[in-house]
Amino acid sequence: MNLQSMTGFARSVAESDGTSIAWEVKSVNGKSVEVRLRLPPGFDRLETVVRQTVQKRFARGNFQATLTVGRAAAKQVLPVVNEAFLKDLAGLAKRLQEQYGIEPATADGLLSLRGVLDIPEAVETEEERAVLDAAILTALDAALNGLEQARRGEGAALGALLAGHIDAIEALTLKAEADPSREPAAIRERIAEQVRLLMDAAANLDAARLHQEAAFLATKADIREEIDRLKTHVASGRALLSGDGAVGRKLDFLAQEFNRESNTLCSKSNAAAVTAIGLELKTVVDQFREQVQNLE
Repeated sequence: MNLQSMTGFARSVAESDGTSIAWEVKSVNGKSVEVRLRLPPGFDRLETVVRQTVQKRFARGNFQATLTVGRAAAKQVLPVVNEAFLKDLAGLAKRLQEQYGIEPATADGLLSLRGVLDIPEAVETEEERAVLDAAILTALDAALNGLEQARRGEGAALGALLAGHIDAIEALTLKAEADPSREPAAIRERIAEQVRLLMDAAANLDAARLHQEAAFLATKADIREEIDRLKTHVASGRALLSGDGAVGRKLDFLAQEFNRESNTLCSKSNAAAVTAIGLELKTVVDQFREQVQNLE
């Protein structure tokens, strides 16, 4: 059994030449692969390759991946002060103070004026950028490995639960098959009793025709075909659970087939015991189908 749930979370951290890298990835149920990214400014260049990486690794789920990049102190660019402009502003502030008695200018006030202090953007070489991008993608691969492991862990638990549901479906199918009401003698006795009651109620009824109709209804109410199909679906379900790959959609389709057969079994049943089994079967099938929605 090698199943994956569609829900999971993982985090990976790495470092490249003093730059810290952290990925957080999580997934929830989805009909296909949908990826939402949160990348720091300047890293939009990685969006396409990140999406493709996730789409190649998984078959279904809504994914959210968040990247955090922390530059090392050595990588930070030192601010540039326009000292000539600052000197002119300081001189002007001093004259205004002497002439008009205003408060003296402060250093932080002068530095906050436009054009005095400039913090240029860091300049990366193509080689430095390529090295950083490679480290980021390696960290992403590690995060996706962790996510896959988390999804497989939950998938194993789901697989055990689904296997239990299939066992219950098989047990109920065999119980319906072995129910005494399906024995030929019991069917004949039930038909004879129904015919007798009808003949007593209306003496002018054609007894031969009545027996023919009763036999036809008894044949129509036979659930042999439904039981055989349920057994086949049980075998298919076990094969899917023991297989590999994304089987969520196939199991969902199988759940619909289980539901169809259980509905037909209830509608064709002419015995209270079989009807009760059919209703219990429907309950188990609903539980099976609900859990299948969580599988990849």
